[in-house]
Amino acid sequence: MEYYKTSGIILDACITVHKIMGPGLLESIYEQCLMKEFELRMVKAKNQVPISLIYKTHELSRELKIDILVENEIILELKSSEIMHPVYQAQIISYL
Repeated sequence: MEYYKTSGIILDACITVHKIMGPGLLESIYEQCLMKEFELRMVKAKNQVPISLIYKTHELSRELKIDILVENEIILELKSSEIMHPVYQAQIISYL
């Protein structure tokens, strides 16, 4: 049940940022604005969170980065694009 509440807050924060900033900006701009919006709403969030890259139980020297991790539970992968490409879904699945 907590996921529904948190996801509602996230969605509202994203809509607020988009309404204020408009379309067409870089993902990094939306990321900073969204982090500020979470701070204003007292939502715990971290950005550019590193994740170890694991291959066959071996940790490799490369790491992935999550755009935003909300409440240590929900991963946000920000995209500034008119089209949702299948590779975006593959990217978020690789984080999991």
